[in-house]
Amino acid sequence: MSGRPIADYALLSDRHGSALVHRDGSVDWLCLPRFDSPAQLAGLLDADAGHFRVGPQDTQAVARRYLPQSLVLETDFRCRDGRVTLRDALAMGTEDQANSLGLGAPHRLLRELACTAGHVTLDVHYEPRPEYGLIRPLLEPVQGGLLTRGGASILRLSGGLTRRDGEAVDMEWWLGECSAAARVQLAEGERLCLGLQHSATADGAPTALSATEVSDGLAATRAAWQGWSDVHQAYDGPWQSLVRHSGRVLQGLGYQPTGAIVAAPTTSLATCVGGSRNWDYRYSWVRDASLTLDALWVAACPMEAHRFFDFLGATAMLQVREHGNLQVVFGIEGEHDLHERELPRLRGWRDSRPVRIGNGAWSQSQLDGYGNVLLAAHRLREQLVQLSPTARRFLAEIADAAAERWQQADHGIWEMRTAPRHYLHSKLMCWAALDRAVRLARLLLPDTDPAPRKAHWRKARDEIRAAILEQGFSERLGAYAQAFDNDEPDAATLLIPIVGFLPATDPRVLATLNVVEETLADQRGFIRRYRCDDGLPGGEGSFLVCTFWLAQARAMAGQIEQAERLFERAAGCANDVGLLAEQVAPDTGELLGNFPQAFSHIGLVNAAQAIHLARSQRDGEAQ
Repeated sequence: MSGRPIADYALLSDRHGSALVHRDGSVDWLCLPRFDSPAQLAGLLDADAGHFRVGPQDTQAVARRYLPQSLVLETDFRCRDGRVTLRDALAMGTEDQANSLGLGAPHRLLRELACTAGHVTLDVHYEPRPEYGLIRPLLEPVQGGLLTRGGASILRLSGGLTRRDGEAVDMEWWLGECSAAARVQLAEGERLCLGLQHSATADGAPTALSATEVSDGLAATRAAWQGWSDVHQAYDGPWQSLVRHSGRVLQGLGYQPTGAIVAAPTTSLATCVGGSRNWDYRYSWVRDASLTLDALWVAACPMEAHRFFDFLGATAMLQVREHGNLQVVFGIEGEHDLHERELPRLRGWRDSRPVRIGNGAWSQSQLDGYGNVLLAAHRLREQLVQLSPTARRFLAEIADAAAERWQQADHGIWEMRTAPRHYLHSKLMCWAALDRAVRLARLLLPDTDPAPRKAHWRKARDEIRAAILEQGFSERLGAYAQAFDNDEPDAATLLIPIVGFLPATDPRVLATLNVVEETLADQRGFIRRYRCDDGLPGGEGSFLVCTFWLAQARAMAGQIEQAERLFERAAGCANDVGLLAEQVAPDTGELLGNFPQAFSHIGLVNAAQAIHLARSQRDGEAQ
C-alpha cells in the first residue's frame, strides 16, 4: 500500500472530507468528517495504518472511470469466470445540490459491487486505524455489520448481499485482531453493498445502512454531481472533457461549510522518493484557493465564489488591518495556527520520511497573496455585489497592504526556507493587486468617494512597475530573473504576461520564456521551478503547473503550436481517471507529491483556455 504508485489512486470527495481508492479496490486514505481530520485509514503512508479493500480474488484486468459529469468512481474487474463492477463515492446530502454541492453530506463511504457476467469470489478486508494509525480500535459485531470504536470517532460498517431473486442476505464476518474479513460469492445479477459511516464519539453510533440505502445513496450522489455539472459547466473549447473534469476535481477540493479550498486532500506524498520534502496540503492557501476560483470561472462558473471572499475577510481582516500581513495559509474553518509536527511512527510513502501534519508556511511572510486574491476578485467581479461589507473592506485593505509592504523582502511563492529576498514574483503580484484594485475601486468602496484611495493605489502600482522594469531584468541572464539584482531563472516569471504586466509578445517576455525553457526544462521537457538552493535537503520533480504556465504564455504570444505541444505533454501526465499530482519525476514521468493537486488542474484549465482564445483570434484574423 505505502509503496504503490500515486497514479494508481482515484479521488472521492463529498466537499467535506476525502478518500483515495486504489485500482485494486482498496481505500488507503480516508479523512472524515473534514479534509484535515486525523485519517481513519492511512495505508497510503504506512502499510499498517489502515485500509478497506473489496475486490475479486483473481483479477485479470482492471478498467476505471468516473461516471459522466461526476466524481462517482466505477472500477470494472475482469476475472477468470466473470466480471464485477465496483462503484464508490462519498455520499452527498439531500438538499439542493445544484447550487450547494455537498450541503448536508452525511459522511458516508458508499461501495456497491455488482456481478455483470458469470460468477466471482470477492474478498473484503477491513482494517481501520484512526488517528493516522495510532489507534488499534475495538471491532464489535452489531446488527447489519460492525462497529469500530477508538479515539474521537465511531465508524459503522454495514454490509449486505442482494441475490438475483431480491433476497437480502447479511454478511458473515471473520474478526481478527482489530480487523475483519469476509468472502462473498456473487453470480450474475447479484450485488454486494457496503456503507462506512463516520460519527463523533459524543454523537453515538449511526444506525445501520441497508443495501437499498447504499444503492440509493450512490444514485443520489451521482445525480448531485451531474446536476451541479449541468448548471455550472459550459466550457466548449479544446480538451473540453479534460477542462470540465478538472473543474469537478477543483470543486471536489472545496470545503462546503465555509467556502475554503484545500491545495490537495493528502499529506506527505513525497516530491522525491526517499526524500524529506513531504508537506501537509490539506489547508487553504490564499494563493491556491484564489487561483482555483479563477480557474473555475473557466471550467465551472463558481456561483459560490463570494463565500470564499467572505470566509477570507472574516478570517484575516483584523490581521491585515493591524499588521498589513495576509497569512499564507489557513485551516479550512479559519484556523490560524497550523503548527507543523512529525508522525515518526509512520514510515511514509515509499519510506519517504518524515510524515508531517500541519504546515510551517503559516508563519512565513509572502506578499503574493494580495495579488492572487484581487486577481480572482476582478475575474469574478459580477459576484462582488453579493459580498458582505466586511469582505469588501477586506479587499480594499489588502490593496492598502500591498501598497505599503511591496518593498519588503519575503519568502516568495515557492516558500523557500532561506533568508527573505526581493522576489520578482512577489513584487509582480503586489502590482497586480493594485492594478485590479484600481479597476474595482467603485465596487470595493461603494459608500465613499473612491478617488483618493484609487489615486494612492495607482501611484504605488506605478512605482512597483518602474522597480520591476529597472531591477527585475537580468542582462546576464537575458531574461527576467528570480529576484531583484539576481541572475537566477525562475518559472514564476512566466506569470509576467499572464497577469497582464507586459504583453506576451514583448521581446523581454519572449526572451524570458525561452530562457525558462532552456534552463529549467528536464530531459522530458517538463519545467522545474528553479535551480537555486532553497534551504532544503534533497531534490524534487518537475512542477506540472510550470509547464502549463509556459503553454499558457506561449499561447498568449501567438505561438500556438508550441503551446499545444507543451499542453499535451503536461496533460498527458494525468492518470487513467484524469488526475494530476503536484510534480512529475524527470527520469520516469511518474507522478510525485500530494494528489490530486489543485495547482496542476488550475494550470491545465488556464492553459487550455489560453490556447482556445489564441486559436479563435488566429482563425478570426484569417477570415
